[in-house]
Amino acid sequence: MIMKAETRIRTIGIVGSDPIGRGIATSVANAGIRVIMQDISQDAIKRSLDFINKELDHEISRWGITVSEKKSILSLITFTTNLPDLKNVDFVIEAVAENLSQKMNVFAKLDNICSESTIFVANPATLSITEIAFATKRQDRCIGAHFMSPVFKVPIVEVIRGVYTSQATVDKMLRFLAQLGKQPVEVFESPGNITTRTIVPMLNEAMTILMEGVATADSIDKAMKYGFNFSVGPLQLSDILGLDRVMHWMESLFRETGDPKFRPCPILRLKVRAGQLGVKSGQGFFKYDEDGRKIKGS
Repeated sequence: MIMKAETRIRTIGIVGSDPIGRGIATSVANAGIRVIMQDISQDAIKRSLDFINKELDHEISRWGITVSEKKSILSLITFTTNLPDLKNVDFVIEAVAENLSQKMNVFAKLDNICSESTIFVANPATLSITEIAFATKRQDRCIGAHFMSPVFKVPIVEVIRGVYTSQATVDKMLRFLAQLGKQPVEVFESPGNITTRTIVPMLNEAMTILMEGVATADSIDKAMKYGFNFSVGPLQLSDILGLDRVMHWMESLFRETGDPKFRPCPILRLKVRAGQLGVKSGQGFFKYDEDGRKIKGS
């Protein structure tokens, strides 16, 4: 579908350069939209650029993109340590830690910087869009968009409507995602929305099965992977997501709902306390090499 020039999104701001933020930046630039990516230090920016280069090179190696497409993507991404550089963006997407006060602090600062027309997009897994929006004077122009990792490859985005989110904001968000070639799923605000709320009990139960000695980690993952046509099993998926991150989701959902199915399994707590956080630390339920590949027999 060809969009009218006046409805196209021209520039996006992203605050935070964690893997989700970097993935969003790559996807946005791949759609021909300019990105201004802000983080707190030059070291963080360098890590982000190195990561994006590595991911794009991987896509080239598998014939996903060409070398010229990589150059085009990189040319559209600008890095900065200054929030005021996001003053005139169409959307600003926060990609900071899953922490309510941190997300609210980012939006409060941006509210005094960005133009009135800028739409604020939160990217939470379990937190309230409505509560985050209270840090601003533009609650009608605040919306949630839960991008799934790896963002460049996963088409689904949960579009989360807060209590005060306007229909005009929802419509503009949907047009933006159409430009990216993403598949939006609209949801009304609820703890965990669809994806996190559905996946967390399965991950938790797989960990409980392991803790009870019913089967080995490898057997659990094989049963679920090949039995239900998953790309990876639940324990390896937990490692990929980050065990500390998964535990935070569980604690947040348990706190919000009081439902015991979300209470973190003791073996998860033990691994997080031991610093065995999954792929990013080299060990979780399995062991991984420096490129994040599972070590055979681990």
